[in-house]
Amino acid sequence: MRFSSTAIIASLLSSLALSAPSSSFPDTFLQVPFDTEPGLSVPGDNPLTYCADPTADILTIERVDLTPNPPIPGKPLKIKASGIFSKPVEKGATVQLQVTYGFLQLINENMDLCDQTGKVGLDCPLEKGKTVLSKTVDIPPQVPPGKYIVRADVQTANKEPVTCLTATVSFKVEI
Repeated sequence: MRFSSTAIIASLLSSLALSAPSSSFPDTFLQVPFDTEPGLSVPGDNPLTYCADPTADILTIERVDLTPNPPIPGKPLKIKASGIFSKPVEKGATVQLQVTYGFLQLINENMDLCDQTGKVGLDCPLEKGKTVLSKTVDIPPQVPPGKYIVRADVQTANKEPVTCLTATVSFKVEI
């Protein structure tokens, strides 16, 4: 079964890790908890929140679980997700991906959703109905300490909201 939010989440989290500035820091990091607005947290064991009220979204996320949570540099991150598409998401859908590191914007790209889902082994169109998927992504060990904010806003070709997710993760060097 296919689940595009897993692709989005995998892109979101792997983009965070892969876009981090290259640097030499000790391999031991501690993730600092993040603040979330009540009611906007994505269900499950994860650092994800919705950008806004998701009631009009095409994708209803039932649950997203990350292992480990919080993600750890140098360790694989397992993502298990389930949700329901109220209708198919056709080719032409886009992902607006933004990644900031502290005050520095690392990524601000509008990408084709089908190209992104293809990178994680999924096909377009994404079908209507309940879907479940598990995926593992590698988090590089060289993630510099600091605050990362990732936002992925997914829309159909007609600008209908599929989902919009954010994650705020802070890594600190453990002394």
